[in-house]
Amino acid sequence: MIPATVLFWALAVGAVAGGVAVFAVGSMARATFALLASFLCVGGELLVLDLDYLGVLVVLMMIMEMLVMAVFMVMFMMNPAGLMPMSMVHNRWGALGISGAVFAALAAGIVLTPWPHRAGRPPRDPTRALGLAIMGPKMPVMMGIGLAILATMIASVVLATRRGRYGDAE
Repeated sequence: MIPATVLFWALAVGAVAGGVAVFAVGSMARATFALLASFLCVGGELLVLDLDYLGVLVVLMMIMEMLVMAVFMVMFMMNPAGLMPMSMVHNRWGALGISGAVFAALAAGIVLTPWPHRAGRPPRDPTRALGLAIMGPKMPVMMGIGLAILATMIASVVLATRRGRYGDAE
């Protein structure tokens, strides 16, 4: 069995590599799959940290989001399936300067922040504790909203077909 620390760092490297690949590959389809790989590594990290619900949620949401993105890419992009070469970066030097400055600021914040020491022990069920901390008593409402969003996505795909909701328009 692989130790959790080794798995965590391997997934971290994979997530960063996938993020870099998004901007390094030459087509929209490849960038989509690189982004999916990066998000899957992040979901794996959450699973390694024993945040099972969040890990599975990230994995499922990202798979569905990337599939929807790929479908819309095939339907609406002028280049077939997003496989023709293209650049994912605009204003390369400006973007490089801004991202370098943001990275330096965030790294300085991590190093220079006086982090507090842990008081007490972690909760028995970290997923439940996180859910209560984020949502509190609004969890049933958020579950209902999630179903409404899913129904809206399915309805928009059905209504966007050429034949329409009730068959041919003629």
